[in-house]
Amino acid sequence: MESNIDELELNNVLNEILESELSGVVRYTHYSLMITGPHRIPLVDFMKSQAVESLDHAQQVGEILTGIGGHPSTKIALVEETYEHGIEQILKESLEHELHAIYLYKNLLDLVDGKSVFLEEFARNLISNEEQHQLELQKMLRDFA
Repeated sequence: MESNIDELELNNVLNEILESELSGVVRYTHYSLMITGPHRIPLVDFMKSQAVESLDHAQQVGEILTGIGGHPSTKIALVEETYEHGIEQILKESLEHELHAIYLYKNLLDLVDGKSVFLEEFARNLISNEEQHQLELQKMLRDFA
């Protein structure tokens, strides 16, 4: 790893991402269980795939953390239980989660920009991925506008 990256800050940023992605596993699994109504089946499949993807992202971040000598957090970012499980509310909460993920990955990109091609590409790929999710959620929310 390049010596001009603040390793403590990098560890903190990666652990914040890890905690957020792990909360996504819980969040999307919970949503998949709570969705009801005529659109349940495709939305449950969507939420389950989001949970699997969050776990995959968390594992990738954990591998990077341990690769640079860091220690992956065992914490999970707060998942607020609103007890509002209508489809619109679930989609809005999902959108907020995806927008926060974009913010976190952009923080990583800012930290490593010009210092590590690998970490830059990792951050850019995940930003792209999360931006695609937020676009899909925006489309799904249009019917509720």
